[in-house]
Amino acid sequence: MLVLTRKKDESIIIGDNIVVMVVEVRGDKVRLGIEAPKAVSVHRREVYDAIKLSEGSQKKSPDRPVSKE
Repeated sequence: MLVLTRKKDESIIIGDNIVVMVVEVRGDKVRLGIEAPKAVSVHRREVYDAIKLSEGSQKKSPDRPVSKE
């Protein structure tokens, strides 16, 4: 893991087209701004984990035909 120190309004570049900027630091919270192409998904970790968990459970459940009763 690369660990960097940045101050408010400073940024880092990932690849050629992703910019992560420190927008605000308040107490123990840091607000980040992320500029990325629309084709790149950007999620908080807990949201990403929930998406992956949901995708996994959908793959494991067998497709059942819908009964018309």
